[in-house]
Amino acid sequence: MISEKGLNAIQAFFSHHERLTMEFIELIKVLEAGLQQPLPGRAGQVRMAPIPLEEERFDQGRSAQARKGAVLLLFCSGPEGIMIPFIKRAIYEGVHSGQIALPGGKMDPEDPDLSYTARRETEEEIGVDRKSISIIGALSDLYIPPSNFSVRPFVGYTSDTPVFNIDPREVDRLVPCSLETLLHREGKKEQLEINTRGTTIKAPYYEINNEVVWGATAMILSEFLTIWKKIR
Repeated sequence: MISEKGLNAIQAFFSHHERLTMEFIELIKVLEAGLQQPLPGRAGQVRMAPIPLEEERFDQGRSAQARKGAVLLLFCSGPEGIMIPFIKRAIYEGVHSGQIALPGGKMDPEDPDLSYTARRETEEEIGVDRKSISIIGALSDLYIPPSNFSVRPFVGYTSDTPVFNIDPREVDRLVPCSLETLLHREGKKEQLEINTRGTTIKAPYYEINNEVVWGATAMILSEFLTIWKKIR
């Protein structure tokens, strides 16, 4: 027979799970509605752009001719509630080596569209089954001059609790971020100096899990948080 203490623990578990499920459903509904509205684009991105500002980041002509890629802001359930997985890129000979990023990558010729690219790359990099991921919308395309990529950030979710399995060739480690932590980043930014391509720049950044998030990823988050502030 289950003790009264044990029964209370079971009831608390299912009550917490039910609350989390309802919060998750409500979040997805709100986000989906918000992403159907006109996007802030540059106005949402520029706040976290490195200084001096590279106007080519917002040049639609350059973006149209650049290589195509996609990343995914994935909402899922975690030990502390709703969370978003970021990655710390592996060290390699490239301009984005070791940086904090959203899972994603370049579009393959076989990919039917960029939303598929985002889901495929997420599965390859962190092991979340692409078939379990639902896309609810996209943020504004962002041109990244150092790598000549036009990146489309997608927003999606998986109702399954993911079992992450990172690809060590591309990912050094997973950097989980609770939704609460991400939302608290709105309005909070710092600056650091970075030497890149022989030039010193000042880069606004967010701190997530003791990691510095700057550049294109910070600009993507800035647009997302701008949308969130408007719809909430």
